[in-house]
Amino acid sequence: MQKIILYTIVMVFSLLTKAVAQEKTFEHQAKEIANNIEMITTEEKNALKKEVEAIDLQVKEGKIPTEKAQELKLKIAEERAKNIETKVAIEEAKLAQLVQDKVDGKVLNSDEKPKRGGTMIVLGSNSKDSIGENRTEINLGSMKIYNGEKDKAERRSKRTTSQFVFAFGLNNVITDGENLEDSDYRVWGSHFYEWGVTYNSRIFKNNNLLHAKYGLSLMYNNLRPTDNRYFVKNGNQTDLVTSTIKLDDSRFRNVYLTAPLHLEFDFTPKKLSKDGTKTYFRTHESVRLGIGGYGGVRIKSKQILKYEADDIKVKEKQKGDFNVSDLTYGLSAYLGYGQTSLYVKYDLNPMFKNNNIDQNNVSLGLRFDFN
Repeated sequence: MQKIILYTIVMVFSLLTKAVAQEKTFEHQAKEIANNIEMITTEEKNALKKEVEAIDLQVKEGKIPTEKAQELKLKIAEERAKNIETKVAIEEAKLAQLVQDKVDGKVLNSDEKPKRGGTMIVLGSNSKDSIGENRTEINLGSMKIYNGEKDKAERRSKRTTSQFVFAFGLNNVITDGENLEDSDYRVWGSHFYEWGVTYNSRIFKNNNLLHAKYGLSLMYNNLRPTDNRYFVKNGNQTDLVTSTIKLDDSRFRNVYLTAPLHLEFDFTPKKLSKDGTKTYFRTHESVRLGIGGYGGVRIKSKQILKYEADDIKVKEKQKGDFNVSDLTYGLSAYLGYGQTSLYVKYDLNPMFKNNNIDQNNVSLGLRFDFN
């Protein structure tokens, strides 16, 4: 999970460091130059006025004679005029170059469409198409790049769309003959994570209600035993035993590669184009209900124990099969609005292959389908 977070951070920062630009028209740049010339003239005149007033004050106080004051005024007036001439010449050179660029076709008129419209970066969701006709949207949630609002509208209205899925929440097991309240595992300390890619296909061409949702996911099921216990493999049995030393943490993790499949009911209403001539079918913009299941294979199992020995903190990682079932399959469902849902899944297969008492994994949490 730490590697996943690290890779995500690297991807986000690499995208955020991209330059965001907007082309300026000929009229816009010419106006900027004119404003600069006006500002130069105004600043120099105001500075001259203050200096003249200071000289008049010295004459009034008898510090300098009138003839000397006239000489000083003439001198500073010439300096300010020279400053204006020098600075304005720079702006006039910019204007001349701008005109030449316009002649060469390097600058756009105000009635011409810019070749680029800049770039916007979206961290979460953005259901609106109005990003600008020539603007690029980098959507980090769904890991998609849209080149203008027409491209976004068409791609998000395809019969089959793709989503990046991330889910997390509480994880535990249901044991034959026991209630979840009597679980051998910490309720708030046991978690699950899931991430992957799904495809959402509208079943009927002109009806948006029913969708088939399918893809690939990695599931991480973590269990933290209670009462200072950990797992020990005894032949074909895997037992929870009490540790002889005080455990700061005891965690058992199973990782699976699964293929989820759901029938999704999406109540997002259809939309019309601005001119009313085209119908768009959207998803993930209203109430959604998914019912289905999953099947997959176990990738690895690992137990992590943390404790202190002779005042030294120890983190012990044990890898093996622990008699965990190699195949997993179960039922799952989600209900939510937009891209966020309440998510529940239940393994139909027992967690351990041959244990005398079956224990089936169950998870409850939040699910995000970044469309």
